[in-house]
Amino acid sequence: MKKTGIIGCGWLGSKIADSMSGKYQIYTTATTKDKVESLSAKGFNASLAAFPDFQLEKKIEEWSEIKDVDILIITIPLSGKSCCASSLYNRIQHFFSFIGDFKGQMFVMSSTGVYPDMPGEYAEESLSPDKVPGERMVRNKYPQANILRLAGLMGDNRLLKNYNVSNLDAPVNHIHYEDICRVIERMIERGLEGKLYNVASPQHPSKAQVINTQKNLPFPEEAMADGKIILPSKLMSELDFVFKYPDPCKFH
Repeated sequence: MKKTGIIGCGWLGSKIADSMSGKYQIYTTATTKDKVESLSAKGFNASLAAFPDFQLEKKIEEWSEIKDVDILIITIPLSGKSCCASSLYNRIQHFFSFIGDFKGQMFVMSSTGVYPDMPGEYAEESLSPDKVPGERMVRNKYPQANILRLAGLMGDNRLLKNYNVSNLDAPVNHIHYEDICRVIERMIERGLEGKLYNVASPQHPSKAQVINTQKNLPFPEEAMADGKIILPSKLMSELDFVFKYPDPCKFH
């Protein structure tokens, strides 16, 4: 049985771990002892690990489990859009120390937030990883890293109606966590490396349409405003990927 490491077992990391349970031997990290205990109780090999934004007197020790890991999935924030350059650099250097000279298949969870906050359609070619500091740093050290730019994470207890939302006529860019898990599984099966994909549902209803559907209210008919649209075309064509949840109105 192959061994998978998941660095950062928060909401998404835990969903990925659960989806892989029984198919892989799972090694995880978390930032609190309570979370480590919770993960261990589920049968995952859990370690305590954090990657601060400041310099440390000595380097973080290499993860004792990394030598046994075949596949590495990173869900800690590394893209850097909302982080100053020095803080991002420190965090990523600590992360590098933790995983050492890892050579296996690697997945880095980035964000579609790296694209400009301007109306228009955005494919992977719209922004090179070289222009995204965190993506560039990881790719320079680990050229095999697959970068998945994730849209807004939804599904389970994450519903748009539960949030304070503005610009209700703007289109959404969302992705159901199950489809993220399915993308990773498909890429593992194919042994893919060095790929860059937008992972976003192909349909983009307005925020109002999503919220009203979740509240069982009448469906708004007003015209949708211009907005940012993230295109998953490359993912769909290269992986022959069919979304389980193509319509964010039906995530719930």
